Amino acid sequence: MAEPVVDAQYLKEVEKARRDLRALISVRNCAPIMVRLAWHDAGTYNAETKTGGANGSIRNEHELNHGANSGLKIAVNFCEEVKAKYQKITYADLYQLAGVVAVEVTGGPTIEFVPGRKDSLESPEEGRLPDAKQGASHLKDIFYRMGLSDKDIVALSGAHTLGKAHPERSGFDGPWTNEPLKFDNSYFVELLKGESEGLLKLPTDKALLDDPEFHRYVELYAKDEDAFFKDYAVSHKKLSELGFTPSSSIKEAVKTSTLVAQSAVGVAVAAAVVILSYLYEVRKKV
Repeated sequence: MAEPVVDAQYLKEVEKARRDLRALISVRNCAPIMVRLAWHDAGTYNAETKTGGANGSIRNEHELNHGANSGLKIAVNFCEEVKAKYQKITYADLYQLAGVVAVEVTGGPTIEFVPGRKDSLESPEEGRLPDAKQGASHLKDIFYRMGLSDKDIVALSGAHTLGKAHPERSGFDGPWTNEPLKFDNSYFVELLKGESEGLLKLPTDKALLDDPEFHRYVELYAKDEDAFFKDYAVSHKKLSELGFTPSSSIKEAVKTSTLVAQSAVGVAVAAAVVILSYLYEVRKKV
């Protein structure tokens, strides 16, 4: 499919879609499944064959029917509500934007989002996503195939701080943390505590403690939430851009658009200060 033209109009629609997604995710408490949608669309990437990745193919019916994507039709339908209003935005951009916004509205880090992803109607074969029943070597096989590192594996696993597992989708049941709609570092804190009543620990979660390289990041993130947020934002951005390389012109357009928006906010704040100062002086004279 054709690449989107990321011009001023496209960037404007992205910002409008971002606002709509904030409202939708807040009202429906659907942040966890939006993050899962973004991950599962991007996580099929194969760095060697350059196939899969963040290309919106997860909307294809046969890919949605892959076992690992059970339940994600809900998130796809939520995104359709936004897509209907902003036709210019590709599905690939929309799904990744939804993941970014979901992390932010639940208290997580701000993740840089650069649009321009191309949609695809071709889906990769089933079996490219992580299997929760496996261990550390499986995680490395899956994430190394994407071109990601040990640090990325552990940082991205921290998003299990959101949501819960559903038996009808994964065969597992329960949340990983006591506040499953709050993005923080409690996933790592709970992981180091060991088994806790009512909280879930998958084989792939426990694998983060078994592998020495993984374990050191678990300990770091458990004691330093700022370090986790910093690394998570970097790793999430990498994941969201698998199979997509933003051009320098798009990066510049996004930067310019951001500066213009910031300037507009600055002008509005300055105007408000002037008006309030004027009203204060008038009231004082009266």
